[in-house]
Amino acid sequence: MNEKKLTGFMVFMSVALCISVAISGFTLFSEQKTAKAINQIQGISEDVDREDDVTIGGTYVIKSTLNISDAYKSGDTSKLDDNDKETLDMAKEILNEIIKKDMSAFEKEKAVYDWLTAKLKANTGILTVIPTRNGDSDNPHDVLKYRTAVCVGYATTFRLFMQMMDIECKVIHSSDLTHSWNLVKLDDGWYHTDCYMDSESNNYQNFNMDDNRCLQGHDWTKEYFPAATGKKYNYIFSICKELKNIYSIPKWLTDAIVSKKNVISCTFKEEINEKNENKAQYMVEQLMNQLDTGDKYSLNYDWMLNDKNQYVLCFYIDFYNNGEAEVDEKTAEKVADSINRAMDDFYSETAVG
Repeated sequence: MNEKKLTGFMVFMSVALCISVAISGFTLFSEQKTAKAINQIQGISEDVDREDDVTIGGTYVIKSTLNISDAYKSGDTSKLDDNDKETLDMAKEILNEIIKKDMSAFEKEKAVYDWLTAKLKANTGILTVIPTRNGDSDNPHDVLKYRTAVCVGYATTFRLFMQMMDIECKVIHSSDLTHSWNLVKLDDGWYHTDCYMDSESNNYQNFNMDDNRCLQGHDWTKEYFPAATGKKYNYIFSICKELKNIYSIPKWLTDAIVSKKNVISCTFKEEINEKNENKAQYMVEQLMNQLDTGDKYSLNYDWMLNDKNQYVLCFYIDFYNNGEAEVDEKTAEKVADSINRAMDDFYSETAVG
């Protein structure tokens, strides 16, 4: 290409690039204006640089409970109203049940996470769903009393427990003000924990995440909330097992499913690197294709890097019970008999000609 043609080509590419950037910028600007307009219509404000008194989903307000945790630590409940006193009594009873004297801060945090994700019923669907039981589901009093919660309820109740035990904790909210979860500080730094996202699965997928891990499913104002850089207490890393190589994965995973484990993770003696990472990913994908989960369980996986810069493979297994309550054989027979008789009568009465 001669100099004149080359110059013309470069000018053309520069103009094209400018147009492309302009279009991209215009598109982004338009999307931002549209999002802002939607938020205004729905009553959702711009992201705010505070922790409490923030409305999530246009309905649920993050409220401080320091008065309750301070009363617990001081033993003076004279300034609490009846509602807060009842909240404190319920919280104390739970802590007495799940917390042991020799527990570390991490063990206490995990005990609270285990209780919240196992004992509470999440109000699922859209965030502003009408609670399925009495109460507002967004504050520790109603959460502990009625055992149902939206994300704000999980987050504020988790924070109350942490503050009662002198573990530094914050409620963090998404940039679009549609979700909330927690930041908790342990001895090596801050961690994200989202009990709402793990409700009823108890698989630790959203427990003690650093910022990079949390960004896979959350978004928040980085300038206001502290950076989560801790890794030591990520549960996935703490249960990690070393496998020989990628060909050990199928047996390891199928054994875990048979044993009904909720979560497993591993590193490899034959380390994953640039040369064999494609093989490792291929193994996992083929295994996922072969496993027929049906209606018995769901299965997903993650690749992560631990503090030693090793690849960690993690599988999350969520077992279904189809909502069926377990009863004794005699009760099951009586239920089946009453249903069968009712159905026979129903179909005979509604039969056509």
